[in-house]
Amino acid sequence: MSMKIRLARGGSNKRPHYSIVATDSRMPRDGRFLEKLGTYNPLLAKDDENRVKMNIERIQHWISQGAQPTDRIARMLESAGVMAKKVRNNPKAAVPGKRMAELAKKKAARAAEPATE
Repeated sequence: MSMKIRLARGGSNKRPHYSIVATDSRMPRDGRFLEKLGTYNPLLAKDDENRVKMNIERIQHWISQGAQPTDRIARMLESAGVMAKKVRNNPKAAVPGKRMAELAKKKAARAAEPATE
């Protein structure tokens, strides 16, 4: 059985609230889970201590049993100091697309032209 530690969405429209759960990876996102491990409220400020609440001991237990945290949960665990930080590199993220590159080129050409009054 492939175990995951992931977010299960709750809350109403445009008011998300997530539970951090340990579940079988074949179950639906909001479906059956084995244990609730914490909560995540993205509507709170980033420096609010109630934004992410985790039961670290139980999360470590599930990881020792072979559960794999999703990317978002892994980032939360990294910020809590439970997991070592991974090196992430996406060099293409800062490269503009074709249309933006063309617009930037036109803007640079307009700026290079002498001002006429």
